[in-house]
Amino acid sequence: MNQTPKKRQDTKRPSGPAGKGPITQRARPLSWLLIGLAFLTLMTMFDRYQKRDEISNDEFEKYLAEGKIESIEIADREMTGKFNAAGISSRQPKDPKTFRVGYRPEMLADITSKLQAAQVKWTVAKPQIWLSLLSWILPLVLMIAFFYFIFVRNVRNGPGGMLMNFGRSKHKLHGKEQMKVTFDDVAGIDEAKEEVAEIIEFLKHPEKFQKIGGRIPRGVLLVGPPGCGKTLLAKAISGQANVPFFSISGSDFVEMFVGVGASRVRDLFKSAKDNSPCIIFLDEIDAIGKKRGPGFVSGGHDEREQTLNAILVEMDGFDTNDQVIVMAATNRGDILDKALTRPGRFDRQVYIPLPDVKGRTEILKIHAKKVKMSPCVDLEKIARGTPMFSGADLEAIINEAAISATMNNKDFVETEDLEEARDKVRWGRKKRSRAVDQEDKKLTAYHEAGHTLVQSLLKDADPLHKVSIIPRGPMGGATFSLPEKDRTHYTKKYCMAELQVCFGGRIAEELFCDDISSGAQADIKMATSLAREMVQTWGMSSELGPIDYSPPAQESYFGLGGQEHSQKTSEVIDIEVKKLIDQAYNAAKEIIQNNRDKLMTIADALLKYETLDAAEVKIILEGGSLNKPTVGDLLKVEQDKQAN
Repeated sequence: MNQTPKKRQDTKRPSGPAGKGPITQRARPLSWLLIGLAFLTLMTMFDRYQKRDEISNDEFEKYLAEGKIESIEIADREMTGKFNAAGISSRQPKDPKTFRVGYRPEMLADITSKLQAAQVKWTVAKPQIWLSLLSWILPLVLMIAFFYFIFVRNVRNGPGGMLMNFGRSKHKLHGKEQMKVTFDDVAGIDEAKEEVAEIIEFLKHPEKFQKIGGRIPRGVLLVGPPGCGKTLLAKAISGQANVPFFSISGSDFVEMFVGVGASRVRDLFKSAKDNSPCIIFLDEIDAIGKKRGPGFVSGGHDEREQTLNAILVEMDGFDTNDQVIVMAATNRGDILDKALTRPGRFDRQVYIPLPDVKGRTEILKIHAKKVKMSPCVDLEKIARGTPMFSGADLEAIINEAAISATMNNKDFVETEDLEEARDKVRWGRKKRSRAVDQEDKKLTAYHEAGHTLVQSLLKDADPLHKVSIIPRGPMGGATFSLPEKDRTHYTKKYCMAELQVCFGGRIAEELFCDDISSGAQADIKMATSLAREMVQTWGMSSELGPIDYSPPAQESYFGLGGQEHSQKTSEVIDIEVKKLIDQAYNAAKEIIQNNRDKLMTIADALLKYETLDAAEVKIILEGGSLNKPTVGDLLKVEQDKQAN
């Protein structure tokens, strides 16, 4: 069993870069033979067909009668001769000094008698049998060589070939020595790591399971949102178990040729069995594993269905002793075919969720090891400010912070770099260069001040983190919260507080700017969606009660979702949604009207400083004043640096 990887390397060697040497050595004798034959043939043809004058039999007899021929060499059906001095002088300067003339065999006796009478030296050329053999052997050899190099070698070389190679799998094979990822590189999904630990034990010690008679799951399906570490977990299992890792995407099975996907599936599983124990990882399996059913376009002979059928058959063909674990990843587990997820195939589903606060902190620590971090950086605070961020988002934050620190000529990454990177990853880059009209800037300042005031005064809302009127992405400004914890459920008080925060900006525009704008579009959309969830899904309406009126997730075959309640109930739902929104709007308006002076102070501070953090907002609400450089002061310092 320990010798299997060596066998794998030997079988794969001819098609890899390291295998080019042996292939070249085997092909070298044939290559030298072909080169020698071609060179010999060319030399013979050059010697035979060097520049000579082709003359007719009448001209030959004329030159012979005039005594202008010096010598003749008689070959089979052809004579070559040389002109003497008299013959050369009678011809043009550029004419050849030799000639060639053909004859029929019955003319040979007459020609020799005429040559003897004219006292011309003549000889008989030796027959060159090998030249005649070459004339028909060489084309045959060249055809064989062409067939070998174009067809046979391409087919044998596997992925490097061009012809008859569509059925070969396009998987990437990572050997044991190449898999450096272990569970130490995976964080935030401790439950998933515990669930797949027995797979590692099976790959390491299969005899323990065979002794009792237990069967390890043949397939493990990793389901979760994008960027949560499904592929990383699969690689970590391979690295932890120290086994080869076959990886391929679901889209790599399907080509323009019918039957190619099924052929590639068979080739992949055959290669995996030859290299067991190992792991087969099928990324984005929903590309070929969608539910089969009636449709107008695809029937029972669709290429994707053939590929899916091949996977089902191959997974059924595993024996208990086959140490091959099939792992697949998808973020659309709801659309997979039931035959694929039944026991005996992908009989275990592991959900990979978005990381919580603890998981985000651990993920940030793993990626922070690769960059120089300031000792003052609090990664736990950054983790608290990144709810609903995936592992890929967190890795991007560390990378963007490192790039930002480098561009600012810093020696290490600081907290402000991480916060700017977080905002950049989620909402986009700052747009300081965009010219903003003073009226628009004032409108944005009061809008964000309305959000800030309501969020700061409501105890059920998430704590304020910072507020900014610097354009970022599609937004003219933004108010950021800092949740104290990850919410696994939402209370009605919290939802009502969030609705009030959403309408704080629109109300501030209406009260202080004597107008309303389209800047509240995202707030209105968020509030409407939240209120509808409260009424339809979470049963927070006193009129409708705890009944689920949410639209069905599944669509019919004709693409039309069915409504499971009456038109009258729909009208009641709309009324209840409007009631919740009106209630939140009026409550937020009352808060702002009772604290007009505080809101105006926050708006003036935003116009002056553009960005305020939670501590500065707290000072303003308590009646204090800020003492920090303004935007103009910062711009002047920057200009002085550039001038010097």
